[in-house]
Order: sequence, then structure tokens, then C-alpha cells
Amino acid sequence: MSFSVLSPAARLRGFRPARLSPKVFRTELLAGLVVGLALIPEAISFSVIVGVDPAIGLFTSFTMAVVISVVGGRPAMISAATGAVALVVAPLNRQHGFGYLIAAVVLGGVFQIVLGALGVAKLLRFVPRSVMVGFVNSLAILVFMAQVPELHDVPWPVYPLVVGGIALMVLFPRVTRAVPAPLVSIVILTAITVAAGIAVPTVGDRGELPSSLPVPGLPDVPFTPDTLTTVAPYALAMALVGLMESLMTAKLVDDITDTRSSKTRESIGQGIANIVTGLFGGMGGCAVIGQTMINVRVSGARTRLSTFLAGAFLMVLCIVFGPVVSRIPMAALVAVMVMVSVAAFDWHSIAPRTLRRMPAGETLVMVVTLVCVVVTHNLAVGVVVGTVIAMVIFARRVARLADVTTVTDPGGDRIVYTVTGELFFASANDLVTRFGYATDPDRVVIDLSAAHIWDASSVAALDAITTKYEQRGKTVEIVGLNEPSAEIHKTLSGELTGSH
Repeated sequence: MSFSVLSPAARLRGFRPARLSPKVFRTELLAGLVVGLALIPEAISFSVIVGVDPAIGLFTSFTMAVVISVVGGRPAMISAATGAVALVVAPLNRQHGFGYLIAAVVLGGVFQIVLGALGVAKLLRFVPRSVMVGFVNSLAILVFMAQVPELHDVPWPVYPLVVGGIALMVLFPRVTRAVPAPLVSIVILTAITVAAGIAVPTVGDRGELPSSLPVPGLPDVPFTPDTLTTVAPYALAMALVGLMESLMTAKLVDDITDTRSSKTRESIGQGIANIVTGLFGGMGGCAVIGQTMINVRVSGARTRLSTFLAGAFLMVLCIVFGPVVSRIPMAALVAVMVMVSVAAFDWHSIAPRTLRRMPAGETLVMVVTLVCVVVTHNLAVGVVVGTVIAMVIFARRVARLADVTTVTDPGGDRIVYTVTGELFFASANDLVTRFGYATDPDRVVIDLSAAHIWDASSVAALDAITTKYEQRGKTVEIVGLNEPSAEIHKTLSGELTGSH
């Protein structure tokens, strides 16, 4: 046995959590800076969609990121102003004004807390992998499509700047990964355009950056039942869309980092963040896939620190370094987002070898999910449609597993039907047609030893079979029920068809 004496400094290093190590801190710090820069143009763009001042979108991203870094369930995930939420609340702002929009954001946050407490996050387990793949691929396409307008009708230097930015992000990691390649690309392209006096669209062209922090306050609306009925539908839609996008993004980050996160805490955290954002005059938000991918996949961040710093840097960059940030060329940010879309897309899912091996139904669900999201720009539509189609395909597939075989006794006075498989609404409907009511002998045995009853439809089908035989003066005996099947059959038999 040997002993070693450690110095106080060495012991301190040994007990220091890994997340506070200098290397991790540097990674989180630089990741937060890159994400803070990337949030600026999108926040301004979403403000335009809603029809509010650009500062509103920037305040939203600031408060969402800072609050969710504390109360959220998924470390390193970025929440901010998003296009999905902006599209939901934009009509309310146009028709009733900004005060009603703020009220909807606060109420939407309350809905998210309630839904989170009720366990709505657990429903994510029913989203199939093929829907997840379609979701991820559609988001990658949407991120790429959002950059296309930035390349239309612009000065010609924009194109070589974008190409140069992409080249830097591809090649620089081969030199070192100590500094995130997106940050290097942004700094170098900005230096080139400023030093050479190249006239290209900049961040400042998208709108005026804020010069002070937001001030909290209540929505400027009458607190009446009419106001509640006006904002409630928009608030509920915002809550559902925001939760769906956030939970799907959280699951994606779980897969990338090989870690688990609390989806219930994330749901409640999103609600708290939206309430705070609304009280500070923000337009609401949720998790953002593009900036989350920059943070997690591109920059390598893994803790809440990067999320907090992304929001903090966003405000510092706007308020303190506004003139410098305003001169960042949009081409640099377009290059970053193009690389994000390429990295986020699951290229393996469309490889010929994968498509040949994948069941046709799985591929169909992925494609339908992708097309629905891209066409509608609504993640909820794609996920719901894809999940429903996947369930229909699954039900049809399982229904085919239910089979019926017959054995007639040598004496001919009894016939035994052996039912195998899962009996539920999809397979039970076909079950009634598998028996020879007119030609069978007087005694019929239905053996369910190799089957399982799942629902009332199956019990109703068995009752219908029994009734058809009894109408012909024949007796039916059901045997072999396992305990759960026997319980549901005992409870419901005779109560569904009115035959007893």
C-alpha cells in the first residue's frame, strides 16, 4: 500500500468540478459569444415578422436565454425569439395591438407551466424516430432557406465573402479547436469588409440596436373577460408550438451529447421564461434549433453557462458594442447558418444504402414530416401529421399479426379456434369474419392462450362472435385468457353489444 501527499493546490484541483475547469469555461465562454452574435440578425428578422421594433426581438432573446439557463431542464440548449412563435402571435399584434401580444405571451407561459405540471412532456415518447429524423432534416432545410433571401439582389462581394466564411469554418478546425471556427470567420470577414471599405449588407442594416436594458411592466390591456377570450387561443397555440419545438430540440441535444434531461422541468422552465419575457415586453420564444446546434455541435458547449452567456453577450454586444456589431457583414452570419444547416441535416437518413434497408413506411413518415414542416413552416403540423401516419402504419402492421387457426375433433362434435397475436381495434374488426358460424359443430372453443386483449373493441368482437353462434343454437367457450385479458373481458363482456 502506498500513500501520496498532495499540495493544497493539487487537492483543490482534484475536487474542482469538471464543468469549472479552465478548458470547459473557455469553451462555454466562446460558444456563448458566437451564439450571442448569431442571435442578433434572427431576432431582428422575427421582430419584422411580428411587426414590432427590432429591439423587442433582441430583448426577447436576451430574457429567454438568461432565464432558461437557470430554470430549464436541458443544459446548453438555447431559447430565444423564434419564427414558430412569431408566426403564431403576429396576427394578434396586427389585429389588436402590442399590449394584447404581451398578454398572450404571459398567458402562454402560464399554459406551458400547467401543461408541464400535467406531464405533457411524457407524450414525447410516442413520437417515432422517423418523425424525429424528418423534424431534424426539415429544420436544417428551413435554416438554409432562411439564408436564401440574404443572397438575393445583393452586391457581388457578398458571394465570395460567404464562400470564404464557409471555407474558414471547414479548414480552421484542422489548425486548432481552441477557438470556435464560426467566431474566427465572423471576426475575419468583418475585418476584411471594414479595412477594405467593402459595401455589403450589415447587421446594422436590419434595424437599430437597443441602447438600454428592458424595463418590466404589466401588459397595457384591460383586464376583462373579453381580453382573456381574445388572447387565450393565441396563447394556447403559442404554448403548444413552443413546447413541441423545445422538447423535440431537447431530445435532439440529448442524442448528440449522450445525456438525459428533464423534459418536465424544461416545459415548466419554458413557461417561466415566457412569463418573464412578457413582463419585460418581449414577444415570446422557445428553443431555437439553429443556435442550439451552433452551441452544442459546432462550439462543443455542454453546460448552462453557455446559454446564460449567449443572452448576456447579446445585450452587451447590442448596448456596449452596438457600433461594432452593426458593422458585421450579414454574409458572415449567413455562412455560419449555412454550416449549421449542413451539420444539422441527417445525411445518413437519405443515403441510398439506408433507404434500401429502411421499411417503406418509415421512409414515408420521414418524408411526410419533412414536407409538412417545410411547406407550412409549422413544426407542430409536421410532427402531428407524421406521428399520426406512423401510428396508422403501425396499427396496420400489428393488425396483420393476429391470426386464427382451426382444429376439428375427430368425432366432429367440437371445433377449436386458436387465436394468436394482439387484439385491439385494428385487428379485432377482422376477427369476426374468421369463423364458420353456419358450418361449425355445436360446440366451439376459442383458445386465446397465444393472444392478448388490449381494448373494448376486442371484447365487443368476441361478444359479437359469441352472439352469432348462440343465435344458431351453438355454445361457445373462451379459454386461455391471461390475467389482464381476463380482467378486461370480465369487466366489459355483455356491456358493449347489448346481447346479454
